[in-house]
Amino acid sequence: MAARCVWGLLLAAVMLGVSQASSTFQVKDKSGKICILAHFSVEFTVEYVKKDKKQENSTFELPPNAHVLEDVSTCGSKNPTLQVLVVGFGNGHSLRMAFEEKESSYMVNNLTFKYNLSDTNFFPNATGGVKETTKETDIKAPEDTIYTCLNKNKISMENVVILLSNVTLEAYLKNSTFSKNETVCAEDKVSTTHVVPVTTHVAPTTTSVAPPTPTQTPYVGHYNVTGVNGTCLLAFMGLQVNVTYNVNDKAKSEVFNLPSTTSSVGSCENSKITLNLTTSNISLSFSFVQNATTEKYFLQGIIVNASLPSEATKKDIYAANNTLNSLKATVGKSYKCTTEESVWLSNEASVNIFNVQIQAFNISGDKFGAVEECPQDENNMLIPIIVGAALAGLVLIVLIAYLIGRKRSHAGYQTI
Repeated sequence: MAARCVWGLLLAAVMLGVSQASSTFQVKDKSGKICILAHFSVEFTVEYVKKDKKQENSTFELPPNAHVLEDVSTCGSKNPTLQVLVVGFGNGHSLRMAFEEKESSYMVNNLTFKYNLSDTNFFPNATGGVKETTKETDIKAPEDTIYTCLNKNKISMENVVILLSNVTLEAYLKNSTFSKNETVCAEDKVSTTHVVPVTTHVAPTTTSVAPPTPTQTPYVGHYNVTGVNGTCLLAFMGLQVNVTYNVNDKAKSEVFNLPSTTSSVGSCENSKITLNLTTSNISLSFSFVQNATTEKYFLQGIIVNASLPSEATKKDIYAANNTLNSLKATVGKSYKCTTEESVWLSNEASVNIFNVQIQAFNISGDKFGAVEECPQDENNMLIPIIVGAALAGLVLIVLIAYLIGRKRSHAGYQTI
């Protein structure tokens, strides 16, 4: 019985240790009516400079004691089309969601993260100072409809990566409660919908294999860009393009995996590297730059051009985001990440990157340099370590309990 109790307590501790906490927040007007209701989990990864001038990454979650900052949150008293939720935590940190109402829909027009580097609990040995960074999001839903997203939505900002998950939210509430209608995010659609793209939109292959479904991991392509001074970019990665278009005034989404027949070209410059990938119906352009001060390189921009099915209202999509801060690593080293990374470009297109290893600038011998793991992979490694340690502790406790019990049972008998 004692062993069973120990097992139960350890298992509960493990589950609590590896699960990400979610919190619920609400914004009320002066009459007490709720206009914003939100439930979500957040993971932050912040790159900052320590006192010894070295770069450091700090990864932490939105703590359970996070709370609504009522003095800066609003139901739109000054501007009825603008509602704001601001969540505060720690020593001067806050996450601000600015909602905008437009054309019978609401959206998180801007997501702003303000953080205080003087808070040594989150940023040990930091130089101090308050920083703020802002990014548009793809969080959008019709009025009188909740927005839900269980999977992680990655939002890359300057020196900050935010992972939103377990999201259920609604702004401009009618009756202070969630509506019955629901809008599901693109990340959840990809993971739950088994839609096969039409064959006319998949590049031809040498064998007659059916096109992959969206839930399949795409082919990991090997790409390189070479200039007059040699190779400037090496990239191993699987790529998936999500497109959303209208058919008879209804939105429809499709997912396309880039096949092994994808062609690639590129260009090398001193401060910028471009990789262009082309299939029969999609072209992708990646732009990498480097920061000489921090000695870091990163993916700054992605451009997508995609031809759409004949049923679509318009025949092609153009989407671009040139303010990214993704796939970042030290010059001379390679960036590696097995966790899927989703890059939002616009409401019409996003790009998913799988099993990536990439290096830009300063490549020696046409081979990858030392690996720098992405924060997501480093966090995922903690789970088996914690579980393994808990199980090892359990085995030790059970063994000790068994030996003590055996010793006591022997003590009850006497030799004749």
